[in-house]
Amino acid sequence: MKISGLVITYNEEKHIGKCIDALYRVCDEIIVIDSLSSDNTVQIAQEKGAKVISQPFLGDGPQRIFGLPYCKNDWILNLDADEILAADAEEFVLSGKYENQDFDAYAFSLYNYMGDKLINFSGWYPDRTVRFFNKKTASPSKDMVHQKVLGNKKANLNVHLNHYAWASYDQLISKKNLYSTWHAQQLYDQGKRVGNFKPVLNGLTTFVRCYFFKKGIFNGIDGVTFALIQGLFTHMKYAKLLEIQNNKSKK
Repeated sequence: MKISGLVITYNEEKHIGKCIDALYRVCDEIIVIDSLSSDNTVQIAQEKGAKVISQPFLGDGPQRIFGLPYCKNDWILNLDADEILAADAEEFVLSGKYENQDFDAYAFSLYNYMGDKLINFSGWYPDRTVRFFNKKTASPSKDMVHQKVLGNKKANLNVHLNHYAWASYDQLISKKNLYSTWHAQQLYDQGKRVGNFKPVLNGLTTFVRCYFFKKGIFNGIDGVTFALIQGLFTHMKYAKLLEIQNNKSKK
């Protein structure tokens, strides 16, 4: 069974080469949908043999959906540029076991890294996400952020992607701030409305869950820090939604 690798990119010159190299071990074509990168992402992808299509960013789900017609195969391995197949995921895909199953979407677990440090606590593991699916019956959702793959039947696999998510706390906080803004707007557009206590309650609940029940407590200062970040940006997501609500009500 032939597989298409589909990657969305924006200024990912640090990771795109390794991502494509890993994909070519299991895919017969690589399609890159690039959001007008200003660095060497496009050049590197083309030199690696990928077909690159430029498209201003439409949102997480819509950008992936945009790329599907460019993929000639039904089975899609759809990664972010900072995600690299781990050996167990590569072995699963090469085994062909997915062909004789009833599933049309497979979720991998993420090994999330800050620099070279594995963050597998405080809610960042197993952090499952669907990255392998059959486009005949499954597709990314239209969500602007935290898109999901919608299909007939999903399987959670105990195989991994190495996700080089952040180089520093600055980058982590910057990304989470942007995502919380997008998520708040998405929730508002979907008709979600919240009261004044929602940000505090959900933020506190998230911290407690990540610190006490997701192994943060066993990881020293890193466990506290990452649980606090999870709690803070859950709080901010709903605080921003509340702000949107209030601004709209004044008009």
